[in-house]
Amino acid sequence: MSKDEQFMDADWIPFHPNPRKPAYQPPAGAVDAHCHVFGPAKSFPFAPQRKYTPCDASKAQLFALRDHLGFSRNVIVQASCHGRNNDALIDALLSSEGLARGVAVIAPEISDDELNHMHDAGVRAVRFNFVKRLVDATPRKVFLDIAERIARLGWHIVVYFEAADLEELIPFLKQLPTIVVVDHMGRPDVSKSLSDIDFQRFVRLMDENENIWTKVSCPERLSNGGPPYSDVIPFSRLLVERFSNRVLWGTDWPHPNMKSHMPDDGELVDLIPQIASTAQLQRALLVDNPMRLYWPETNTEGK
Repeated sequence: MSKDEQFMDADWIPFHPNPRKPAYQPPAGAVDAHCHVFGPAKSFPFAPQRKYTPCDASKAQLFALRDHLGFSRNVIVQASCHGRNNDALIDALLSSEGLARGVAVIAPEISDDELNHMHDAGVRAVRFNFVKRLVDATPRKVFLDIAERIARLGWHIVVYFEAADLEELIPFLKQLPTIVVVDHMGRPDVSKSLSDIDFQRFVRLMDENENIWTKVSCPERLSNGGPPYSDVIPFSRLLVERFSNRVLWGTDWPHPNMKSHMPDDGELVDLIPQIASTAQLQRALLVDNPMRLYWPETNTEGK
């Protein structure tokens, strides 16, 4: 254990030290659309109000993983352990040579100058977290005010919630003025069937609101059986096939707060053909959709 890692939570599981090379080769220009950086704490201290203390997971390690897995770009999501201080995120974006975009967590009092600086660095969205074990509650009015401000920049909103909380959140989600990307399929209970009322509520929400997208990510977090995560695949596949132009995929590296096991990122990549069964669906999921959302100035469709 390194000097820095001794300060992580006692039950923290560090990311896989040697993920295998995937058998599946992603299409050229593929984007890992959900990942994080943690610290390094020596340079970017974690927030005092954090609910967990992770190991360091640096930008250099993230970009090396990107290359190892056969991806071209990253979308880096601000982690709750850093609170509203986005310095580690911004540093990673500025070091990416334009190959990363960011999803920030911001304070309501943030200045226009700060927002503009974040935009120039590569931030294109803000994240609203409703998972009670990770963050303290924030009044909805605060989120709505932030949404109005970031909409003027052309940003969108990423939301994270548990499936049981969706019904109560729907009126709020429908008020948001931008594209809304739901993390990890809204965390369905995969021990239930595809016809379960909670999952069908999420499908209906996407059916009725064309501005709502989702990430078909984190089988390791949703599965009840562990690898090879076969209980999650039908949920992911349904969403990819039904909403092929509104789905994203990401590793979730370095897999914060995993308690059962630490996934091999190469194995996660090899699940992609099982949830996106054709080259056309794979290209939409991994290239066209994330590029349209995060790099709209780069037209990739048809190339």
